[in-house]
Amino acid sequence: MSDLPVFSMTAFARGDANGSFGQVSVELRSVNSRHLEATLRLPDSLREHEFAWRERLRKTISRGKVELTVRLDAGLDAPASIRINTALAEQLIAAAEHIDGLTRHSSPINPTDILALPGVIVRDMPDLSELPVIVGELINAALSDFLAMRAREGAALKAMIEARLVGIENEIATVQTRLPVIMQHYRSKLAERLSELEAALVPERLEQELVLFAQKIDVSEELDRLTAHVAEIRRVLNSGGAIGRRLDFLMQELNREANTLGSKASTADSAWSSVELKVLVEQMREQVQNVE
Repeated sequence: MSDLPVFSMTAFARGDANGSFGQVSVELRSVNSRHLEATLRLPDSLREHEFAWRERLRKTISRGKVELTVRLDAGLDAPASIRINTALAEQLIAAAEHIDGLTRHSSPINPTDILALPGVIVRDMPDLSELPVIVGELINAALSDFLAMRAREGAALKAMIEARLVGIENEIATVQTRLPVIMQHYRSKLAERLSELEAALVPERLEQELVLFAQKIDVSEELDRLTAHVAEIRRVLNSGGAIGRRLDFLMQELNREANTLGSKASTADSAWSSVELKVLVEQMREQVQNVE
């Protein structure tokens, strides 16, 4: 079975459509976050659909700070479609004439004044009945592009992590190769020092010192755990899905073993291996912060 994809938490997608309502655009963007944080910015005419679209995001995306923005341009620059509320205008004119008669003040009624009164001029609103369906389709298309970009970014992150895992395995092999050399070097140095002191070289005592030193520098458990963590990271990477938190935990475990390895370092080479391991782990940790 092929490996499942790894997803990045960073992505962007956009879609546009035109209709009798004007032009509508959908933008979907996300950055890394410990949890799923979905923010929807919608026109008031679409606010009733917020819950359904939020649920769609929640079922598709596991982690990340996600922002869905829907912008509606109702074509305000186009010629206005207006009509006169004739019934209201007639009532207002009749009322004005009645008041004019009561005050016995004959003055012509200014049509402009009547038109300026609220409700006389009615602007026909665009037909928004098809808008929710079109926006829903745009969101689906944007989500498809969004996930594709997340997958491409995730593949790049996976490759970078894999390269660091190979580096860690190389350092483990190097330390394992050095241990017999370190022991032989210590044996020679100890024998040389005893010879300089003209002390009796008691084989049992020499072996005791060597055993104590071997225990002090024994890092086999740390190397075994490092190897196990590397294998587990590869397994998690190949399992796909929302794996970022698990990988973050494994980074902490790798760093702990690298620190222990450094505390047991008896030579400059061993100390350098510990430093190199911590550098590789930190490089991976930075990449893992963007994995879903």
